[in-house]
Amino acid sequence: QVQLVESGGGSVQAGGSLRLSCAASGRTFSSYAMGWFRQAPGKDREFVAHISGSGGSTYYADSVKGRFTISRDNAKNTVYLQMNSLKPEDTAIYYCARRSAFYSSSSYSTRTVGYDYWGQGTQVTVSS
Repeated sequence: QVQLVESGGGSVQAGGSLRLSCAASGRTFSSYAMGWFRQAPGKDREFVAHISGSGGSTYYADSVKGRFTISRDNAKNTVYLQMNSLKPEDTAIYYCARRSAFYSSSSYSTRTVGYDYWGQGTQVTVSS
């Protein structure tokens, strides 16, 4: 029903930058908060960033705070993740996801169960 498609991943050297995009289908995009998660080999999927439906409120994992910026353009049904000062430990598959209306409490905003639709992911590789 809802489709999310990530793009913009690639390979960069440490200290470089990438901008990820997530294009969403549907006509109620602005009604939903969105998030970015990432998953490295052998590790659980971890929270990266969250943005409210209007784009007026954002929240970041401590590991990326000050380096990454989440934003959205509701007219284009698109969410972005600007990644600066990239480190090798940022290497992972990055996923965008839509917040669940059922698990709507803020306590779920950093957990995978708090999101009901997921993209296929885009690979980000940071070399030293």
